Amino acid sequence: MSKTGNAAELDFRGDSKDVLSSFPDDVKATFGFNLRRLQNGERLFCEFRPMPSVGSGVFELKDQDERTWYRLLYLTRVLDVIYVLHCFEKDTNRTSRQDLDTAKTRLKEVHAEIREKKAQSKKGSRHGSH
Repeated sequence: MSKTGNAAELDFRGDSKDVLSSFPDDVKATFGFNLRRLQNGERLFCEFRPMPSVGSGVFELKDQDERTWYRLLYLTRVLDVIYVLHCFEKDTNRTSRQDLDTAKTRLKEVHAEIREKKAQSKKGSRHGSH
């Protein structure tokens, strides 16, 4: 759990929620269950790995069926939010440059928004102390 005891919010970037919704039901169930565990600060029950090639704090949830591999890239909890950066299917051992670039672009947008939120909260606390 977070410091406040609340579950983290999920923030889906770009088309990641739509892509996740298009995955087979058992894959959606696996990813959904594990996202809920992440929100509650609990241990994951699926295969995952860090993705430093995308950025610090980015991880990949992994699942597969007889047809293909499914991936969900997310940024760990920041200010009680878990950012789902990108969901995709792949059929080779390597993650495509396009999928990595999509996740990196969305990560940059998230970092810019986080910086803005922090700057706004600093301004608010300075002005609110009169």
